[in-house]
Amino acid sequence: MGQKINPVAFRTGVMEDWKSRWYASKKEFAELLVEDKLIRDFIKKQKRKDDDRGRQINPAIAKIVIERTRDEVRVILHSARPGVLIGQGGKQSDELQNRLQELTGRRINLSIEEIVRPELVAQLAADNIAEQLVRRAGFRRTMKKAMEETMSAGAKGIKIRLAGRLGGAEMARCEKAIEGSIPLSTLRAKIDYGFAEAKIAQGHIGIQVWINQGEYDSEGINDGSNAQKGQAPKSSKRSYKR
Repeated sequence: MGQKINPVAFRTGVMEDWKSRWYASKKEFAELLVEDKLIRDFIKKQKRKDDDRGRQINPAIAKIVIERTRDEVRVILHSARPGVLIGQGGKQSDELQNRLQELTGRRINLSIEEIVRPELVAQLAADNIAEQLVRRAGFRRTMKKAMEETMSAGAKGIKIRLAGRLGGAEMARCEKAIEGSIPLSTLRAKIDYGFAEAKIAQGHIGIQVWINQGEYDSEGINDGSNAQKGQAPKSSKRSYKR
């Protein structure tokens, strides 16, 4: 089962918190869900910013969390380079906040949190591999370098899978590399997942990255301690024999 679904979705609600934290009535739910999608897509399109030298800098946004209250929408960006998002004197962040308010017609409260160890974040690792492939780097060397950086940062394991016309080949194929332990079906294992696309001249190359960050702390585990007494039986009512 762990190989068939997104590892983050597999653990959401059990070990991981939701990326959209709000409640709405049945009549408003669809509209707010579409609005969340618009906000995420808009922020992803604004990922690259031009600096004074004309170069493009990636702010390295790994996760977007949206919280809603009656008065405002709070958008939390987890970035490895918060200075690129904030800009000089907060100019870039204020501009992004104003554009989001124009897009949604609601009051937006934008906050940015820094990622201390980006080597252990799967989405950032996938984006980094995509950038290297766009620059025509060798895919095997790029995979090896990303795995070495992640393992040296303290990860328990990493798996990278590339799919597409690798190396400019006429026929698309898959290449996979694994190092360490990747227990996808173990819920207490903290498996981070990231996906990116590299748009090269031969076509698109899909990049999937799984990183084993260890195990969840006891505080983060939803062990059902808040459940009401008597809701779950202590033992199964029926016994099955083979």
